Amino acid sequence: MNRDHSIFAETSTWPKIQQAINRNLTCIIPVGASCKEHGPPLPLNTDYIQSAWLCEQLARRFPLIVWPTISFGYYPAFVDYPGSWSISEETFIQCVHDIIESIARHGNNRIILINTGISTIKPIEQSLLQSAHCQRIKLINVYSGEHTQKTIEKIEEQRQGGHADEIETSIMLAIDESLVDMSLAREGLQNINDGPLNLHDPDKPNYCPTGSMGNPMLASQEKGTKILEAMLDDLIEIIEPITQQ
Repeated sequence: MNRDHSIFAETSTWPKIQQAINRNLTCIIPVGASCKEHGPPLPLNTDYIQSAWLCEQLARRFPLIVWPTISFGYYPAFVDYPGSWSISEETFIQCVHDIIESIARHGNNRIILINTGISTIKPIEQSLLQSAHCQRIKLINVYSGEHTQKTIEKIEEQRQGGHADEIETSIMLAIDESLVDMSLAREGLQNINDGPLNLHDPDKPNYCPTGSMGNPMLASQEKGTKILEAMLDDLIEIIEPITQQ
């Protein structure tokens, strides 16, 4: 499906949005932080770029209403690092709830959230439980898909990862290598404990001067391309039947 059949809400007009609703187009809402540290090699908006890229690809395949990315959220693990922002869990739950209610009240029958975060999963789930429209809403956590997990297991070389690591750096190399400075890549934290990352105190848990959990030095564009293909396979398997309802 050509993306001309999709509507990008933020650059559209309200009559065009109404026409898209009348056509019963499925809504997708990307969720990805625009300011969250991703180690020295990656930009703060890495999550935002990933979610926007995935939704752009989906809009080429299916007729969709693509809403603006929810670019702020509950990211408590990274607040030690300059440039990282996080709102409280309660505020994030309420924000997601209000955004969904605003969209659903005009008759959008199907709403899908495309989430690239980890700490955002439980708050979004809480928000959906509170929504009167929960039966219309689907949450997809892109790193949890079966194809994605199998692909990562097959190609991953790092001992332990989780953030700004071999996997995320590979994905960003595949999306736009000009955004990645591999000369700054260093092996990051390997023994990861519960709780936030710690930038300043070597005597406390999760001391991590790079901000990376894993080893971005092992990243490659080829690995990232394979992971993105797997993510799209997972997304398409879920979204295609929904758009045909």
